[in-house]
Amino acid sequence: MPYITVTNLARTLRELQERDIMTIGAAGEAETDLYSIDQRGSLAWVLGAEGDGLRRLTRENCDQLARIPMLGSVESLNVSVASGICLFEARRQRAVVK
Repeated sequence: MPYITVTNLARTLRELQERDIMTIGAAGEAETDLYSIDQRGSLAWVLGAEGDGLRRLTRENCDQLARIPMLGSVESLNVSVASGICLFEARRQRAVVK
């Protein structure tokens, strides 16, 4: 999985979308969970800062927002844990033969 650092995230998200790469922002308040999204195509996960989440402009430039379903009283996850869950689900979906 490539890891890319950019200086202007909103512009980069638009450039990815122009190349038919779906951008999914991880957001705890999203109505859709990450298991409900087809992640078998080209996509880029966008994760925000721990505690603060995605900035407004970043979330507005994502194709879709998705949440990680949480059980119990856990409100948020460390960004490295959240990225692992998101990437694992993308990999799991790609491994399923239909």
